[in-house]
Amino acid sequence: MGVKHGRDYGDILRDLTKAVELIPDSYLFFEMEPDEWQELPRESKLEVWEALAEDLFFALGNEPVIQVGSGVVIHDKETHRINILVGEEDLESVSLI
Repeated sequence: MGVKHGRDYGDILRDLTKAVELIPDSYLFFEMEPDEWQELPRESKLEVWEALAEDLFFALGNEPVIQVGSGVVIHDKETHRINILVGEEDLESVSLI
């Protein structure tokens, strides 16, 4: 179902894709090995990040906190945002409205 949003889905997906790219080991979400990830060309990595962003958008509708590698992706219903954190550091925030 995905999370409720007022912004255009394409814009949210673009921003969320850029945000998950900041998680250094986001490829672990797809159970890839570091060697496999390093061998992928940049264009293929962008496709993986976009697929990850889509998966997260829809999964966050049911599960508000999802571990992605060393990061955590959180749907904050109160502020209508998706927050991406690595450790205690807030890397990025994507507005849903």
